[in-house]
Amino acid sequence: MLDWLKELHSAQGISQLIQAGGLFALIGIIFAETGLLLGFFLPGDSLLITAGVLANPANPHHLASFSILQLNLILVVVAIVGDQLGYYLGHKAGDSIWNKPDGRFYKRKHLEAAHAFYEKYGGIAVVAARYMPIFRTFVPFVAGMARMPYKRFISWDILGGSVWITSLLWIGYYLGQTELANRLDKIIVVVIFVSVLPIAVGALRRYCRARRCSVSGA
Repeated sequence: MLDWLKELHSAQGISQLIQAGGLFALIGIIFAETGLLLGFFLPGDSLLITAGVLANPANPHHLASFSILQLNLILVVVAIVGDQLGYYLGHKAGDSIWNKPDGRFYKRKHLEAAHAFYEKYGGIAVVAARYMPIFRTFVPFVAGMARMPYKRFISWDILGGSVWITSLLWIGYYLGQTELANRLDKIIVVVIFVSVLPIAVGALRRYCRARRCSVSGA
């Protein structure tokens, strides 16, 4: 299982997945990561950058079936639709899932972290979460569970989905015509690091606050 996840997040694994599954693989992963709670482990950011690289005709591994503009439009729609499912599930079944015991994939701590993030930032969290693994899966669900007005949610979500897909696809597209395209594995490591950094900083702050509270209460 761990070997499979490691391969899924590697440059070679992602490239092979896109080349084998094409547009359907991209649609399936983006929809699952944004709409299904169990999709939090999927490689959204690195997938989009790699897809952009492969969509550039100047890249030796270019996939002729990929048009960057069509890819951009389709994946923006998929990302937005996926979040609508997450919002709907949170609205309809939020309480029961919140109280569900931890399983192999579902961990309540992920939902609690997304809830705290949403409570702090509100609508902006819907946009910012797009760039944060795990959060982008759970924040739409939390927004639905918290009964965020749908018109407000869909407005923020359209903005977030459009900016997220477009920015990462086109970063990959322009990298695809440079020498950096041959170092995709290193680029993906940097992308993962930057994506996880806000989560790590937030966890560190919570830990420090808890330590201060325990020391002052001793």
